[in-house]
Amino acid sequence: MNTECIFCKIITGELSADKVAESDNIIVIKDKFPKASVHYLIIPKQHYRDLLELDDCSVSGSLIQMARSLSEHNSELRDFKLLINNGYSMGQRVFHVHMHFLAGSKISDFENLI
Repeated sequence: MNTECIFCKIITGELSADKVAESDNIIVIKDKFPKASVHYLIIPKQHYRDLLELDDCSVSGSLIQMARSLSEHNSELRDFKLLINNGYSMGQRVFHVHMHFLAGSKISDFENLI
């Protein structure tokens, strides 16, 4: 854990967040500033600064599996978009690797991404 990281503080319970789901190594919370009707953050519990630091394939696989699980358990989330910002110039603002799960009717700022 990184004592300065906001996600690490959420994982340890030091800060609160609106938790959606959790597994042994992943936590899912609602984004505080949503860009879609449904905007979740899928976060590994172990701290990795970015994708370049994430060298454990089981963790990256767990991120994808959690996204799939969210979709499988809610028919309204069958269509979704996944996004990872890696590095400041690409929009990463919290330096704890995480994946955005976006679904629903309103997706602003992300509509034209390929």
